[in-house]
Amino acid sequence: MAEIVRGVEAWEAELGRRLHENRKQQRLSQRVVAELANVSISAVKTLEGGRGSTLRTFISVVRALGLDDTLDRLFTTTATVDPIALLREQERGKSSTPRSSAKLSSAKNDGVRS
Repeated sequence: MAEIVRGVEAWEAELGRRLHENRKQQRLSQRVVAELANVSISAVKTLEGGRGSTLRTFISVVRALGLDDTLDRLFTTTATVDPIALLREQERGKSSTPRSSAKLSSAKNDGVRS
């Protein structure tokens, strides 16, 4: 079984810290974020303080901060490389090498007469 790097409490603290930093970078008050997220100020304070939160509050605050794409990327499993395209490219590379060498050796032989 995989080793757990962080416990639940550590993740709560880390996510709260990151949300706090992001809010500060955007120069937003907790009151404004609470209004945008449609949650209470105490819910934002609790979340940023790493003292637990509901999933609904977490998502609402993430969306209020404009971080929706971060949630999307968190669970996206789209391949960054198309394996079929990669295989086709490899096949083109293999088939073009012998042909070009065959043409070169043929051209050399055509130019030399005994």
